[in-house]
Amino acid sequence: MPKTIFVINPNSSQAVTDAFDEALNVLRIPGGPAIESLTLAEGPPGIQSQMDVENVTLPLVKLVQSLDAKHGDAAGAYVVACFSDPGLHAVREATSKPVLGISECGVLTALTRGHRVGVIAILRTSIPRHGRMFGAMGLTERVVAEVPLGMNVTDLVDTDRTRAGLLRAGQQLRDTHLIDVVVLGCAGMAAHRAWLEQQLGIPVVEPTQAATAMAIGRTLLGW
Repeated sequence: MPKTIFVINPNSSQAVTDAFDEALNVLRIPGGPAIESLTLAEGPPGIQSQMDVENVTLPLVKLVQSLDAKHGDAAGAYVVACFSDPGLHAVREATSKPVLGISECGVLTALTRGHRVGVIAILRTSIPRHGRMFGAMGLTERVVAEVPLGMNVTDLVDTDRTRAGLLRAGQQLRDTHLIDVVVLGCAGMAAHRAWLEQQLGIPVVEPTQAATAMAIGRTLLGW
């Protein structure tokens, strides 16, 4: 039976969903599972606080339960496409299918590309929230620095401003913190990964691609 991987944007910004959906085209391959990107209508415009994380958890659970009920075994896996990994563990309790968070998968992928990992966040206030996740993963000695853009999720539609901020943050991570690999700390930055990697000369991981690639492997292998 053909499988579908559902990649869910927990905020209500369709522009973010469109950006990562385009970046997932490279993973839409003959013989592989279908990839469908969804937007959580109940979500805020951007998930930028712990309160935002908590508020989208139950709507995410309900959405996944409804997709399970509708698609049954044809639902191969779910990807939570927000770097805060909101509702990740609650959604895992709600379904028997694989559920992957882009923060977890993005950082784990980065560990295979370099020893010292750096993250580009959107806001300074995001950094403590991300740090708690990295601490829970036991990775505080490998994720050595995080630099903010100082932009809201909705600001990422401004390509020139976003790229200027990404380059500044990436250069700071590379030159000041001596990181080996950059992780983009928001699903809305997907369109800039290849450009930033070329500018910096070091690997750049786009976390929604990383999580979806893992979901494809688990779907095909039945893990």
